[in-house]
Amino acid sequence: MRRVIVLLQLLIPCGLLACLASSLNAEPPNIVLVMADDQGWGDMAYNGHPVIKTPNFDAAAATGLRFDRFYAAAPVCSPTRASVMTGRHPNRIGVFKWGYPIRPQEVTIAEALKTRGYATGHFGKWHLGSVRRNSPVHPGANGFDTWLSAPNFYDNNATLSREGTAVKLKGESSALAVDAALDWMKQQVAAQKPFLSVVWFGSPHLPHEAAEEDRLLYADQPKALQNFYGEITGMDRAFGRLRDSLTELGIRENTILWYCSDNGALPKVGSTGGHRGFKGAVYEGGLLVPAILEWPARIKEPRITNVRCNTCDIYPTLLEIVGGTVDNQPPLDGISLVGLISNDMQTRPKSMGFWDYNIKGIGTPSEKWMTELYAAQQAGGDLDANEESLNAAKLPQPPYSLDAFPGHSALISGDWKLHRVETKDKPVQWELYKLSDDPQEKHDLAAAQPKQVQTLQQELDAWLKSVVHSLNGEDYADAAKR
Repeated sequence: MRRVIVLLQLLIPCGLLACLASSLNAEPPNIVLVMADDQGWGDMAYNGHPVIKTPNFDAAAATGLRFDRFYAAAPVCSPTRASVMTGRHPNRIGVFKWGYPIRPQEVTIAEALKTRGYATGHFGKWHLGSVRRNSPVHPGANGFDTWLSAPNFYDNNATLSREGTAVKLKGESSALAVDAALDWMKQQVAAQKPFLSVVWFGSPHLPHEAAEEDRLLYADQPKALQNFYGEITGMDRAFGRLRDSLTELGIRENTILWYCSDNGALPKVGSTGGHRGFKGAVYEGGLLVPAILEWPARIKEPRITNVRCNTCDIYPTLLEIVGGTVDNQPPLDGISLVGLISNDMQTRPKSMGFWDYNIKGIGTPSEKWMTELYAAQQAGGDLDANEESLNAAKLPQPPYSLDAFPGHSALISGDWKLHRVETKDKPVQWELYKLSDDPQEKHDLAAAQPKQVQTLQQELDAWLKSVVHSLNGEDYADAAKR
């Protein structure tokens, strides 16, 4: 033990070590991770939206740690969710776009926390594979003791999978997930067991169908906006109920409540807050998302941070807080934000890589699939998982090349952001922006800053090659050797 402590003292700054030691000695915190589906950075009243009403999100942002430069690991949904589960860029594990399943070989945050005595539950949108019983990638196969989940986004009065059994539910979509999560959380509090509760909303994803009470708040807006804004207000109300319930359960002080979205804003209806691009783009508008972290035991005064953070950071942060380790941990892209939580981190010590691989997503029609599963089970039968989920563990043959990186990738290092765009039969295109001076990415400095481009090119190239090594399964082979 003394050797471990000495090593920690050598590797970790003193303030961070003290915080870690305190965390290990204290009661383990409960953890609630909440995620929206397609809510842009600007789709919050506290971020300046002139119409949307988000009183509960606003209250959380005014009380806890508000991230004003928080990035989704990818500009679309499934990949970002994979990053939360693993702390790794989603291309490392083949979750390129929507509908791609998580690899069973990966270690998830639920599996890691279970080794520390945590109960684990998932409620709402999954979108990392089939939620049918024989699926090797449903939430239960990824470390969740309890789950009520949808294969993709879901709407009001949804049919969800309760650990493989299709159940029809009544109510506003965000409330469905929160109600199920709270019922389960109450049981864990009664059992005096720390818990990880993952609550992933299906809103405000298309089609926008707000509850009538929420739509009517925006009756003076065009019909499409009435429903889009109404879905966000529905999320806000559900989030407020979840947040207030932590107080009612007597656990608010030592519960981490972490909220974010899975990608940037939708075109036409969503708001990027003026940033370039929308969902699907590697520009800031496709990646920046609202994010809030409350933990009254540690964050005693409200703060706003402009430190650039990422959904990949959630996994290593939680592991450090609970004092967890993972045997044969494959390379992480995220970093622990414990220092930021304790107000000791002023700048991000590691670059962030992004890579939107040039490939189509996989259709996952949640309502259709769940309706079919419900009918089959009511008739006494069942249905198999889809082919992609059943084959999720297969590694690419032939392996992906280390000489080409199709699509749009980028590297953020400090305030610099280098873009790399590789398309078929065209030379690779480079763009460089100084985000501190040009957050809207309007002024390409690549020609004026050749040395900066060259430095970042080398770092981005090394990162892309590292991602491909992981994608080809080399992390698993390395783990087997250790």
